[in-house]
Amino acid sequence: MERFLLDGFQPQQLSTFALTLYKHTATVEGKTVLVDFWDTAGQERFQSMHASYYHKAHACIMVFDVQRKITYKNLSNWYKELRDFRPQIPCIVVANKIDADMKVTQKSFNFAQKFNLPFYFVSAADGTNVVKVFNDAIKLAVAYKQNSGDFMDDVLKELEKFELEKKGEDSADKEENGPKEMPPSA
Repeated sequence: MERFLLDGFQPQQLSTFALTLYKHTATVEGKTVLVDFWDTAGQERFQSMHASYYHKAHACIMVFDVQRKITYKNLSNWYKELRDFRPQIPCIVVANKIDADMKVTQKSFNFAQKFNLPFYFVSAADGTNVVKVFNDAIKLAVAYKQNSGDFMDDVLKELEKFELEKKGEDSADKEENGPKEMPPSA
């Protein structure tokens, strides 16, 4: 996230703590798009908090560390969880830290192939493919949001319309009835 949004990288950076939020303005097909990035921690101690993170998500980037095999093994659990909450959003798989050993780019990581997901080799340290991953994810998210056939998205759209209608009715009631006079206090 830092490499993409700030063109910076801090190797001593600690792991993400539960959730870090970022805002970004992008341009997709000539239109300005406001993007919220939710950088979630993959550590097991944060697992119970993940369900709420999927609300209104339109794309997912799942990252594993090529130097830590357990993070690759965790992809299956993370993907299952993602699909439990957001069955149809686009998902990209990223192999990070390729700068540590470029030979890793010759390896075959079957997880992405198994689920027919876009796959990228990335280095946050030197910037390899970072911008491409995020720009591709943003494009996928915009396309998904515009053409979603996801039941949960339809439910959320209806709830948003209901809330807007309710606010409109509340405003109209206030204007129609005017301010209320309070009885004089004794």
